[in-house]
Amino acid sequence: MSAALPHLPASPRVVIACGGTGGHLFPGLAVAEHLRADGCRVVLAISQKEVDQQAVRGVEGMQILTLPAVGLTRGRELGFLLGLIRSYRAAAAAFRGDPPAAALAMGGFTSAPPVLAARRRGAATFLHESNSVPGRANRWLSWMTGHALVGFPAAAGRLHCRRTTVTGTPVRARFKPIAPAGCRAALGLDPSRPVVLVMGGSQGASGVNSLVWRALPLVSGEARNWQWLHLSGPGQEAATRQAYAAAGLTAVVHPFFAAMETALGAASVVVSRAGASSLAEIAAIRVPAILIPYPSATDNHQWHNARAFEADGAARLLEQHSATPAALLAEITALASEGGPRERMREALARWDKAEVARDIANLILNSCRQPRPLGGGGPTAPGRRDPAAPNPPAAAVSLSTR
Repeated sequence: MSAALPHLPASPRVVIACGGTGGHLFPGLAVAEHLRADGCRVVLAISQKEVDQQAVRGVEGMQILTLPAVGLTRGRELGFLLGLIRSYRAAAAAFRGDPPAAALAMGGFTSAPPVLAARRRGAATFLHESNSVPGRANRWLSWMTGHALVGFPAAAGRLHCRRTTVTGTPVRARFKPIAPAGCRAALGLDPSRPVVLVMGGSQGASGVNSLVWRALPLVSGEARNWQWLHLSGPGQEAATRQAYAAAGLTAVVHPFFAAMETALGAASVVVSRAGASSLAEIAAIRVPAILIPYPSATDNHQWHNARAFEADGAARLLEQHSATPAALLAEITALASEGGPRERMREALARWDKAEVARDIANLILNSCRQPRPLGGGGPTAPGRRDPAAPNPPAAAVSLSTR
């Protein structure tokens, strides 16, 4: 692991804006853990969404800044603009007495207001784009951010920052190859039997759930020895339990599961969406994967992510509109047992695992904290202007706590 940079100002304050989805929050947490270990005062800027609140419950030694969620959907442009303004004002108020030295946006419009507010206070600004095709929020924010960090080389030319570095996507230090028996025992599963993990991201995936439900009645022969760990999302837990019970299969079902290193560590094969954060965690633990990209993802970015893994032999790709239950079971069968296809895929996954990404990104941020920056350095208002007084946000709109 790279050494921390010396001669830093005492306890610089660093904002990691990572709310909205687990795909933004967990990579942000990976960087935050290194920064905290290096003596920084870390602020995690998240939304009010339940997925964010659940994910930070075990976080210690960091401030949690809860801001209004900001999402852009067709027909609700005015609400988007008002949410953006409220979130910016709340962040600006939180930073006024103790301005941050640096800020990192992990993607999504929820991350934009706190980074822009930090920039107005003179912070060095970064954004991380984990997907092969950048999202709308990062494309817009890249015009106002100094340094882009990207997970896939293909994303570099689609952003407008003055500087771009291909880093990969950070994962938390606990994600590494691990013996599956202990993970299975921790989940209440038989340590000696294969495990199929089904997951659709932090909020589940109804398309993946439906395909698996339809495949379960077809499971026969040796495949009936498989155990299933299914992360269904909050809305389909009961239906998922019923599907396994009707098929007479051993299954553990959770709507959401925070200890993903245990879930992936237990798995013989994973059936998953193709969000970049999930792919980075899969690669870190070397779990053979069947990827079913979310077909409605912006710019079809999940398909591009999955195609990059498939082209390198690191995953199998099924498209939701054409995948059949029989095809899914055939792919699981090919990868669930020890043998050549499984081992070749694990070797390819190792090439995608960049273990030092979080450390490298933390070092870039730490280095920026050593550089003096003028107040307002190119923020949303002209440099050098006094930060205009903003009305305090409603008490429900923002909270700042230490954990």
